[in-house]
Order: sequence, then C-alpha cells, then structure tokens
Amino acid sequence: MSTVRVLVGTRKGAFILTADGKRENWQVSGPHFAGWEIYHLKGSSADPNRIYASQTSGWFGQIIQRSDDGGKTWFQPGTPPGEKNVSPQGWPMGESNKFVYDTSAETGAPLTTHQWYDGTQHPWEFKRVWHLEPSLTDANTVFAGIEDAALFKSTDGGKSWHELAGLRGHGTGPKWQPGAGGMGLHTIILDPKNPNRIYIAISAAGAFRTDDGGKSWTPINRGLFSQYIPDPNAEVGHCVHHVAIHPSKPDTLFMQKHWDVMRSDNAGAQWREVSGNLPTDFGFVIDVHAHQPETIYVVPIKSDSEHYPLDGKLRVYRSKSGGNEWEPLTKGLPQENCFVNVLRDAMCVDRLDDCGIYFGTTGGQVYVSSNGGDSWRPIVHDLPAVLSVEVQTLP
Repeated sequence: MSTVRVLVGTRKGAFILTADGKRENWQVSGPHFAGWEIYHLKGSSADPNRIYASQTSGWFGQIIQRSDDGGKTWFQPGTPPGEKNVSPQGWPMGESNKFVYDTSAETGAPLTTHQWYDGTQHPWEFKRVWHLEPSLTDANTVFAGIEDAALFKSTDGGKSWHELAGLRGHGTGPKWQPGAGGMGLHTIILDPKNPNRIYIAISAAGAFRTDDGGKSWTPINRGLFSQYIPDPNAEVGHCVHHVAIHPSKPDTLFMQKHWDVMRSDNAGAQWREVSGNLPTDFGFVIDVHAHQPETIYVVPIKSDSEHYPLDGKLRVYRSKSGGNEWEPLTKGLPQENCFVNVLRDAMCVDRLDDCGIYFGTTGGQVYVSSNGGDSWRPIVHDLPAVLSVEVQTLP
C-alpha cells in the first residue's frame, strides 16, 4: 500500500506527518529546526528521500537544509552529513547560505534598485527563500524563489546557487514593488512536458514565463485587473498570490490573485476571471485535483484587510468545472468562531487513487480530506502557525 508524507513548514520549526494510504492514523515527527521559521519544505520527484528546506531567522539569516533520508536527518549542503558547521557565535553557517544577485551587464540584469510603496527606489536586498522547487527529473537540481524577488538555481544539491538573472533583467524590474508581506517570488511551476518552460509569480509584480530555461522571460498578466495600481491593466504590478496547474494540461493555469480567481488556457497569454459565485474572491491558496484537471480548490477569506474566513466559517470551495460554479465544502471544518488564515503555499494534493487534499492554517491546524474535499478532519491541532504544506505520495 502506498504511503503519504506531509511536509509542514511553520513559524517555529518543521513537522513531518506520515500515514498509510488510508490516511487515518498519523505519526508526527518534529519540530525539526525548532524556533526557526521554515518557509518551505519540498521533496524531490526524482528521489523521494531527498527533501529541501528553507530555514530562516530574522537574527541569523537564511540557511538551506537538505535531507537524504526522508527527513530523519538534515544537513546544510556543503557540510558532510553528520557534521556540524557552526560559527563562533553559535549559529549554523554554510556554503548554501550564499545567494548573490547577479548585477553583470552580460546577463542583462545590471539592476541596483526597485520601486517601493511610495514610488521611491530602494536597493535590492536578499532577505529569505520563500519557495523551493526541485527538478522533476534530477534530484540535485533545485530552484529557489527569494525575497527580494529573484529566481536562483542549484545543480549540486543546494551547495551553490546562481541567479537566473534574465528575469530581473527583463526591463520591468525597477517597477516591481513589495506586497504587504514583502516582494517574494513565491510560485515556481516546472512544465512537465516542456523542460525549458517555467512559470513564476511575484508579489507584487505579477506572473512571468520562460520558454528557454530561464534566459529570457515574458510577463503573462494580460487580462488581470488591479484597482489600486496607477494603471489597472498594467503589464506588471499585479499582486498574484498563487498559481497552479494540472500536469496533464500545463497550458492551463489557475490563479488566486489579491482579488479575483483567474484562469488562462494559453500558457498565461490571456486571463479571464472565474470567481463566479464565490462569497468573496480574496484568498491566497489555489490547487488542482490530482486526477481531475478541471476540479480546483480555493479558501476564500473576508478581505485584504481582514484575513480570516467570512462569518467565522472555515470553508474550502471546490469547482468541478474549472471555475465560475463553486460549492462550499464544510463537513469536518469549524463553522463558527474560526478566524484563521490559509497562506499561499499551505495547500497541496496527493496522487493516490482517491485524491487527498491538505491545507494548514495560521492557527496551527493541518486538515486532510481523503475524498476530494467531501469531508475533512484535522491531522494535528496545535502546531505553530503553518506557512507551507507539501505532500509526497510514496510507493
């Protein structure tokens, strides 16, 4: 029987939740890296025992951690497994800490500043890794989306990193500005049918696509409308919260924007709104059923200033028609006095025959549905605030 391994990043450490294919009895391991913000963990499709983690501290900076045994043990790439690499001050140091912006004219990215909320220019500053996306075919290749927004790549298992600088060098980089949570590159989608195609999304710049492995990039924001930017239909400046695809239809993209749920059927060349009958179309997460490419899930929250469910009722909404027609999924979820949020990387789906849906909340709950969303139950209740949830379907 297959098993599932759920990787949970929180404000105060990482947790690994495992169960068999019935998804009824769960084992909880953690906290790993207790006390650290773990923005994201994700396992490799090429080697399920290879897991990458983004470990961040406002005091001590950014570290990349790696496990080669399914999360039992961890090390910083560049440091031999089992050995500690610790600075005289007592916090970990490692070669994996080195993310350096490329400012050479040869790469087309001699950028030194970007736009701030008030329109002034500020220098680019490396703050943290928001998202890690392992290659679909090579366990040693992994991409990192960072704040301030840039895309990095490692081909040696996270030991060294280089920027795919054509993204910032596109020419619009000086116009990018932070969303409320910072200017993070938070979404990285590798096209399973075209190894040269990558989609990314940045808050608040928008979505972009490369068709040549990251050398050049095209903004893919046509059809997006954002009321509070100077040009509501601008090429860049839109606050995209998350983008998802189904592997069988990689030209079809689903987007949860700051407001609006959107859909594109031509690789982002044009978007249309599919919010339909949602009670509110503000939210952060969006994902697609593993076996039904027209079944999508969102978690609406009240507004961009009130980040909690409408009426205090935690509801996942499902559309089986690719948008517009939505139904609330409430069985097993709290329907009164619930004021948590579900952040952009905190929903995922497994690949079992009966597709499992998972999401985590800022209240520390991780929920699972083993029947495509018809009913839910908590795996855990009382973790620190959940930042990310990923799942591995293991043989």
